[in-house]
Amino acid sequence: MVDKPSAREAKRLQTRERLMGAAIAEFKRAGMADADVGAIVAAAGVAHGTFFFHFPTKQHVLLELERREEERIAKQLGRFADAEQDLAAVLREAVRLVLGLERRLGPVLFKDFLALHFSQNRPTDERNEHPVIVRVAREIERAQQAGKVAADVNPLNSAVFFLLGLYALLTTTHEWPDQSTMIDDFVAQTLRGIGARD
Repeated sequence: MVDKPSAREAKRLQTRERLMGAAIAEFKRAGMADADVGAIVAAAGVAHGTFFFHFPTKQHVLLELERREEERIAKQLGRFADAEQDLAAVLREAVRLVLGLERRLGPVLFKDFLALHFSQNRPTDERNEHPVIVRVAREIERAQQAGKVAADVNPLNSAVFFLLGLYALLTTTHEWPDQSTMIDDFVAQTLRGIGARD
């Protein structure tokens, strides 16, 4: 049996969600760096200091969004992988899910979202687990155990390389007309690099 949150805790969570929604809308409009905290708190209907009570910086909003989206993508990828169990198809599905995120967030916020991965100023995130990386690594390991990936491949490292490479490609080739072809080639090169076999 799960205890319901107290009225005070429920109100705090509602306020946090309103702030998240308002911040995401402002980030989509202006980008994180140029987002106006005043506009965010006005849209959320809270005092200025309330924003900083919930999120020490604007980057912390992006970290929370990243955590939520990674969990959502990992769950969807897991359901697909459990039904499909073909590594090439799983990697293509990972690409499809990340591209879907780009469509949902819009180009401005998506660019900020990806830039967070490479930021030297990234706030310390106490959650060291990245569920999408973990899920891709699990699928590489499953293929390896089935003899379809080279025995000397490190599944976790390969998952990190794959996703960071994908994020870098999406960041740098956003306006390129042949981005789709490049991504297909990237997936094929990734599979060759880990010695994937049918």
